[in-house]
Amino acid sequence: MASVDEEVSLFDRIGGAPTIDRLVDAFYARMDSLPEAKGIRALHAPDLGPTRQVLKRYLGEWTGGPKLYSAEKGHPRLRQRHLHIPIGEAERDAWLLCMRGALDETIADSQARETLYDAFAGLADWMRNLPGNAHDARRHGR
Repeated sequence: MASVDEEVSLFDRIGGAPTIDRLVDAFYARMDSLPEAKGIRALHAPDLGPTRQVLKRYLGEWTGGPKLYSAEKGHPRLRQRHLHIPIGEAERDAWLLCMRGALDETIADSQARETLYDAFAGLADWMRNLPGNAHDARRHGR
């Protein structure tokens, strides 16, 4: 049993790998089925299997679980890894729509669900890479 001083990771708090697996599966099911996600779905390979596995490893590690992603891929460098994909506000919003639904479906702990959504929303906004992104203007001193 964990002492009061030990902090429980978000990974453990939400149910570990089985919950991460369900979250990612629910996310991609929405990407495949929601009309609002048609554009971002088209940016992915027809077979989502490999992408699904990478996201499961990434989210597991990101929430405090085993370091499976970095052992295989190194530093995430998420924005750099996605520069070949045009990501604007519409893509961000579609991604977040899919993730919001997946979180609502799979994460029972409402506080953990909101913590995850807030972090995803910040990350999704930062991932925008089309001209005019305010994040790029700040980084370049504009």
